[in-house]
Amino acid sequence: MSFLVAIILGLIQGLTEFLPISSSGHLSLFQNLFNFDYSAEDHLLFDVLLHLATLVSVVIVYRSELKAMLLDTVELVTGRTDTSEEGGRLRPAVRNVLLVIVATLPLALVVPFHHEFERLYTKLGFIAFAFIITGTLLYISTYFTDGRKTEKTATLLDALLVGVAQAIAVIPGLSRSGSTITMALSRGYKRSYAVAFSFILSIPAVLGSTIVTLISAFKSGIDLTNMPYYLAGMLVAGVVGCFALRFMKNYFAQRPLNYFAYYCWGIGVLTLILSLVH
Repeated sequence: MSFLVAIILGLIQGLTEFLPISSSGHLSLFQNLFNFDYSAEDHLLFDVLLHLATLVSVVIVYRSELKAMLLDTVELVTGRTDTSEEGGRLRPAVRNVLLVIVATLPLALVVPFHHEFERLYTKLGFIAFAFIITGTLLYISTYFTDGRKTEKTATLLDALLVGVAQAIAVIPGLSRSGSTITMALSRGYKRSYAVAFSFILSIPAVLGSTIVTLISAFKSGIDLTNMPYYLAGMLVAGVVGCFALRFMKNYFAQRPLNYFAYYCWGIGVLTLILSLVH
């Protein structure tokens, strides 16, 4: 690996993680297309570290919401204060924690198939069809009107179904944010909350994936000589990710995702052609 490769992949990750166009699909496309000279183990480890870097972007952008979720939950657990509203309902921040926990549960079903999904990273033909499916999901989302559900009114079933969408989106080429936002809108989520819930939901998912991959990497042996390149890529991904996430928040508050659907269809067809000639 070189610093140029690390920076390019960090830039791709930062831009595509928060736009609903599948960061895993784009990383796979570029890594397979240009035959970057590092092992499959380094490939997967670097991908996870890049996702970890963009997770920091989520924490920075949604720090106020996360702080409220943390403090209110700690107060509930310790019993230091009443964390319920009038009528005995939990505070919105505490309900948000509960919704995130429920939505994360379906990921446990795909953990045993972790290695099978990893093998799909090298199959450009499969990635192409996954891009096209992502585009179709995004186009479908344009037919859902802005709902009213927020952390105050979303149900556990709503959260569970969004979590199922996230679990399915571990397949390379399927956009995690696109899948979860589309499902959230179909369940009547308010647009701004659909985006916030989708990205906050990524925190436990990315942390879990990081732990699983790091354990596997330590068992097979980590090449520490690549660490400077990893850190450079992570820095680029984190910084670019902050800008991309803020853009996505503002964009989706006013516009549908149809343009991203057109992009995914286009990159899907291009990837399919490249898979036939590569």
